[in-house]
Amino acid sequence: MKNKKILIVTEYFYPEEFKINEIALGWKEKGYVVDVLTQNPTYPLGKLSNAYRNSWYSKDTYQGINIYRVKAVTGYRESIFKKLLKYFTFMFLGSMISLRIGKRYDYIFGFDIGALTGMVPAILLKKFYDKNVTLWIQDVWPDSVYAYGFKKRKVLGYLLDGFVKFVYKNSSNFAVSGKGFIKRVKPYIQSNKEIKYLPNWADELNTDLVPFEFSKENKIHFTFAGNIGKVQNLDNIIKAFGKLQSEYVQKVQLNIIGDGSHLQCLNDLVDTNSFKNIIFWGRKPRDEMYKYFSASDFLIVSLVDKPIFSLTVPAKVQTYIAAKRPIIAIINGDAADIIKDNNLGYCAKPNSISEIKKAFVKCIETDEKEIKEFTKNSENLTNTIFNKENIINSLLELLER
Repeated sequence: MKNKKILIVTEYFYPEEFKINEIALGWKEKGYVVDVLTQNPTYPLGKLSNAYRNSWYSKDTYQGINIYRVKAVTGYRESIFKKLLKYFTFMFLGSMISLRIGKRYDYIFGFDIGALTGMVPAILLKKFYDKNVTLWIQDVWPDSVYAYGFKKRKVLGYLLDGFVKFVYKNSSNFAVSGKGFIKRVKPYIQSNKEIKYLPNWADELNTDLVPFEFSKENKIHFTFAGNIGKVQNLDNIIKAFGKLQSEYVQKVQLNIIGDGSHLQCLNDLVDTNSFKNIIFWGRKPRDEMYKYFSASDFLIVSLVDKPIFSLTVPAKVQTYIAAKRPIIAIINGDAADIIKDNNLGYCAKPNSISEIKKAFVKCIETDEKEIKEFTKNSENLTNTIFNKENIINSLLELLER
């Protein structure tokens, strides 16, 4: 029997580091022909990756997977106009390529991690060629549009709702990375379409790495790792940390690992207030992150207090859990529920500096018995709900229905 063909539509793919890389390789290893439609790689710096030309259309391969690439807009980290242009460029150019190549595929899989406009090249194949299209939703529209600063006006709301209904109507079924997404997706789809909760799994961690030395002194280390933007709520974390009493400040260190559009503002915040023991380490290679996690006493996940983010479980949550380190969750909703319900660490409301400060103090005063309990619970979750192989298999089953 001829091998079934899958086309993955995604704004991000190798060498960019996203879960879709592992999905593509996993399905290929199972005997499927897997191709990818994406754009030229620019994440996370907003500029073209080395060894790539920003041509209008090109084709390359990654471990036997054909990759069809279209031109990407660069410089979007500093410009909201360029960010919008980036989304619409992929929608139009990707749609042109998908309609040209899409007829040959048996299944279409949309990795919906950014703007929903990026899924148009996938759903057009349902509309024109009646292909099975599965979307794995990582970011819910129109909620996320409003969360990033667009005002909820009547005309914009009408246009966004219409667009979301159009995309979901021309999809066959859905997976969602957060349980809270289900109630936000349901109003836009027909009742007979399946929505399945399939969360992200942890990044691969090289547990053989020697722990990093954050400081020569014996301190309790709090570590945030990831993209540094406004929505990560690091302003409030830094302010709360800076308000710790001097007896605690001497014992602790806040480590911020990563890069992003809000980094300079945070540096200025620390310098202006002369906050102590807050260190910015810059961006580090993903395959080396375990040495920073293992050297940390608590790992921080945080997002600002917006309705959409109460439904969001950042992928780093699963990675933190796999690292078997206690978590301090400065976030509302599903992510906080995972931490509380499974006893993995402590939580605080993101808009309350006093509550964040209390959470820091609670972490500092945690005894070894509690730490061991957090670690044991993390290991159990990694082996069950957040198991990579199980999730990849379940996505494939959904795609083939």
